Amino acid sequence: MVKLSTLVAFVGLVLSPTAVSAHPGEHPFSPEKRQETLKKQAFSHMVAHNSKRTLDAACGGRAEDVAARQQRAMERRYAKFQELRKQHNLDHLNTVERRANADFARYNAASHNLTGLRHWDSDTPSHTVFGANTSCVLTPDNIEGPYFVWGEDVRSDLTDGQPGIPMHLELQLIDVETCLPAQAVLVDVWACNATGAYSGVSAAGQGGLNTTFLRGVQMSNADGVVAFDTNFPGHYLGRATHQHVVAHIGAALAATNQSYTGGTVAHISQLFFDQALIHQVEQTSPYNANPVPLTTNAQDLFTGFAASPTYDPFVEYVFVGDNADPAYGLLAWVELGINTSLNYDAYAAPAAFRYEGGSVDNANFFEEQIVGAFPPPTHG
Repeated sequence: MVKLSTLVAFVGLVLSPTAVSAHPGEHPFSPEKRQETLKKQAFSHMVAHNSKRTLDAACGGRAEDVAARQQRAMERRYAKFQELRKQHNLDHLNTVERRANADFARYNAASHNLTGLRHWDSDTPSHTVFGANTSCVLTPDNIEGPYFVWGEDVRSDLTDGQPGIPMHLELQLIDVETCLPAQAVLVDVWACNATGAYSGVSAAGQGGLNTTFLRGVQMSNADGVVAFDTNFPGHYLGRATHQHVVAHIGAALAATNQSYTGGTVAHISQLFFDQALIHQVEQTSPYNANPVPLTTNAQDLFTGFAASPTYDPFVEYVFVGDNADPAYGLLAWVELGINTSLNYDAYAAPAAFRYEGGSVDNANFFEEQIVGAFPPPTHG
């Protein structure tokens, strides 16, 4: 059965005294802006529903391809899980613990339901655990937020020595027009650190223009897969815990350094996490040193862009350790459906540009960011 999933949308920058930005120290929405946002969310749901027909048509005739991709995904994730356990001398454990994802309530509801902890033992088929979220998926395009940096390093280890809960994040990209893996797509990811600061930007309270922690890019392989070793994101005022993702089409890896050239942005989104997992992580150091109140998924206004019972806005994950202990880290994965023919460059204004000799601020950032005050009008 085809499972249709989405990621959650968000609006990013302070454009006026009545608008909220994606990041710390920003003003709450006025009632008027909230109503405008809710209308746009409703429109996004309608567009996504209509786009499902294209997706179903593409995947309907590729049952064997989809099944083979599911098998490869399950085997790949299981192998990585075993590898991560061996790194911590935990390969003697014979249980796997994860929280199954729950649908968000509709965007105007006060809260959403969560499933309980589920246990698997050594007799549980591995596809039950690691085969989740491996079908054609329609993923809404969302705003990228004001801290996108163009030209990040091509690398898989993003930690740069930052403390936090380790997270091996796998993303598998599927072309929704063909239901085939989206190959040679440059995937750009970034997130704030355990105490809510972003690298790569000169804004007050952030990590600094020439820092790179929890940022990087990878080119998708023949299965449309990229993988990063990063940390579970922290939080800051007004936003639920999230991970940024941008997909570039037509980019080329630079020959002289670990960067890239060219390309257009075809997809922009954010990943969200199970609320119970967030609470677990936030009880550990250094996350618990953050004095800023935690905003839950239900409290985050813009989760509503993709939050309907039809769509699953959370990543799948398993704990590397035992007894649902996040200390040893997580293996997390999600499959993203993208439309590789789209061009959303106008919605992806970088706050800075990273070059071989160092980074520079985007002098036109404010004017360019106004175009992307809301997510693109259509979905991937």
